[in-house]
Amino acid sequence: MMRCMLYLFQQMHIEPAPAANRTGGQSDASSTECSLAAVNDKTGTFRLLTDGDDLYDAMLAAIGAAQRSIRLETFIFAADEIGWRFAKALAAKAHSGVDVRFHFDARGSATGASPELYLYMTDAGVQLRWYHPWSWWGPTRYFKRNHRKLLIIDEKVLFLGGSNIVLENSRTLYGRARTRDTDVFVTGELARQAAAVFDQTWHHPEKRQKQARAKRVPEFSGLYHNRMASLLALAVRRGVRRVYVTGPYFCPGNRVERAMRWVAGRGVDVRLLVPRNSDPPFVGWLTRSAYASLMKAGVRVYEYLPPRKLHAKSIAIDDEWSIIGSTNLDHWGLVANHEIELVARDRTLGNELRDAFLQDLERSEEVQPTEWAKRGWRERLLEIIGWTVRRLL
Repeated sequence: MMRCMLYLFQQMHIEPAPAANRTGGQSDASSTECSLAAVNDKTGTFRLLTDGDDLYDAMLAAIGAAQRSIRLETFIFAADEIGWRFAKALAAKAHSGVDVRFHFDARGSATGASPELYLYMTDAGVQLRWYHPWSWWGPTRYFKRNHRKLLIIDEKVLFLGGSNIVLENSRTLYGRARTRDTDVFVTGELARQAAAVFDQTWHHPEKRQKQARAKRVPEFSGLYHNRMASLLALAVRRGVRRVYVTGPYFCPGNRVERAMRWVAGRGVDVRLLVPRNSDPPFVGWLTRSAYASLMKAGVRVYEYLPPRKLHAKSIAIDDEWSIIGSTNLDHWGLVANHEIELVARDRTLGNELRDAFLQDLERSEEVQPTEWAKRGWRERLLEIIGWTVRRLL
């Protein structure tokens, strides 16, 4: 039996609610700012996907099997070999009469955009919409992006995570330097819930999601930072044995960082995995400015080594709780963007996510506190620059 949640945060006070576990018992959720509400699905299943080719093959197979509807959201959709595979699959289903809706971010997909690719899909009947294209009449909304990566088939099958639709994720096409990302395949009730959120954004991109009874998916708002950060911090604070955090960006000073330091001080094995090389570089400078305080509190910090680029976003807690989604632990992920997170209490998924983290450590190097304290003035200056840029954003 699967017990899991997708989360939605809105500009209203939300009382804490219990989250059900895999065996049907209840666990307490002690938060003042975020709700943990579970959808229980006796027929639902998980599948963790950490390889781009495996992910794309599974997504394309699901698209090919669609009978009624396909809903796809992504931040970056490239006009490369992978993008064309998806375009042809979507076009074929639309031509056969399936309702195909494709919502992609105007800024994320602006680089490498291909009118030929879009016309190919629309001519076949695919419905395309750009999220927040630039407008002189509302320039500030351009900074609010749809960062979700989401595929829903017939309201029964759901893919979500951090992967964009780009050639760089493919082992076959990009080789050793391919991007390392994490996604999850889910069947059951959550697919229907995700479809409802997709439709809300599709029809009313500026309207906040309505409150519902259980379960859900996130939304941007002025108070979104407090609620998403509170959810993640709450999950981290519940760690008893281990908390493993993976992310391409890490903004110091947020609630998640404070929760990591607090739980490490209680003797919990807390580890953070970030890339050695960040894009853009100043984000790496900012991330490294958090190392000293984290390590002082007992957090072990690892840097994922080139040539692969780390883009995965996940938290594994006590081999039981798993958090997988699109949210970066930075200003944009926690404040401005549409994001989506799966929070699941499932030992099988938890064990798989833990094992994936430990495998990533084999391709990483631990930052040693004594060596880090000896870093030179140049590295310290870059950390200050990164912090300053962050404060100006």
